Amino acid sequence: MKISVVGTGYVGLVSGTCFAETGNYVTCVDIDPKKVDKLRSGQITIFEPGLEKLFLRNLKEGRLHFTTDLQEGIREAEIIFLALPTPPGEDGSADLKYVLGVARDLGKILDRYVVVVDKSTVPVGTAEKVRSAITEYFQGEFDVVSNPEFLREGVAVDDFMKPDRVVLGTDSERARKLMSELYAPYIRSGNPIIFMDERSAELTKYAANSFLATKISFMNEIAQLCERLGADVDLVRRGIGSDERIGKRFLFPGIGYGGSCFPKDVQALVKSAIEVGYDFQILNAVMEVNEKQKLHLLPSIRSHFGGKLRGKHFALWGLAFKPNTDDIREAPALIMIDALLAEGASVCCFDPEAMNNVRAVYGDRICFAENPYDALADADALIIATEWNEFRTPDFLRIVKHLKNRIIFDGRNLFDVDAIRDLGFHYVSVGRSASLPIVK
Repeated sequence: MKISVVGTGYVGLVSGTCFAETGNYVTCVDIDPKKVDKLRSGQITIFEPGLEKLFLRNLKEGRLHFTTDLQEGIREAEIIFLALPTPPGEDGSADLKYVLGVARDLGKILDRYVVVVDKSTVPVGTAEKVRSAITEYFQGEFDVVSNPEFLREGVAVDDFMKPDRVVLGTDSERARKLMSELYAPYIRSGNPIIFMDERSAELTKYAANSFLATKISFMNEIAQLCERLGADVDLVRRGIGSDERIGKRFLFPGIGYGGSCFPKDVQALVKSAIEVGYDFQILNAVMEVNEKQKLHLLPSIRSHFGGKLRGKHFALWGLAFKPNTDDIREAPALIMIDALLAEGASVCCFDPEAMNNVRAVYGDRICFAENPYDALADADALIIATEWNEFRTPDFLRIVKHLKNRIIFDGRNLFDVDAIRDLGFHYVSVGRSASLPIVK
């Protein structure tokens, strides 16, 4: 099939590459000429495990193309995906200016039937707005489909190639047939394509992410309670996660969620509720808990250093909001850095992928190390903010050698409590007590 993807951000580039991988001819459109030049020359513009190999193969085999010209990009397309930013406005609502702007531009140049697909995460009613924007200029036949993405950063290629489900919102039989044909190679193992109306499809994405954010914040609340009652959150997690009604995933406590999806989507769903006169109390609490959780370690850090952090120097491992990505949007690590700097402390950090993105934000206000151990030099303590695998089994003798004091504040519960304290460390984690076994 001939596919166009408008927008080469995270969702657009992953989607375009994975569509090409099953034999489709894909043209990706972006307004940034520098980005398009890089992609044409084989330079991938995001970090996502497994993506670069597919990207280079399909670029070489002529199934993946890039352009800044929308008219050229959709010339032969049967299906046009809109994978455009929907940033939160000041009131938390999703800003549709990019989506609707491209929809109007499509209306000016369409000359045949196509299926226009909302791949961006958009509020309920967006498909209708996209349809209206196109018909301002184009009176011919076309269909608008809602097809929300459920890609997890770090495993997005697997999520796309082997989805748990494909959600498609449309009442058009013609569009349904085309979308079924497109997605058939990805559901050979029997996972479903779920057809529904457009509004239900749009709400499904927000509901899914908001529910997962709620699970995370619930466990962070349980962790807070564990610290006060002398219980161990990892044992509680194991006890409830074995219940198939609850499941094991998204039950790990820490210093809050971040990224491009959960914070934005929860805010947008709350805003949508307000617009129809509903007070979504649970999600308001989820957002409040998450914001507080990002600074959960700060009182312990202050307390250990007598309430005064001015002049203290901290090593920080992990900057991305989660491992296996370079995405720092809403990352808890940045909230911690801001708080430490505000209190007069200094920070040296290491992250396997995200340091260039953080350097663009902080410049020389913090230092960046070549490896995790160099970040420890002369540091009064180590703070862990992201659970990269390479941090899970470090060389503790090297840590002792480089770190000024044997002090670790672990926001991701990477280490066995008793084992690390047996090594002489003052160790603070989230929701756990000493002398209790930790189950990973």
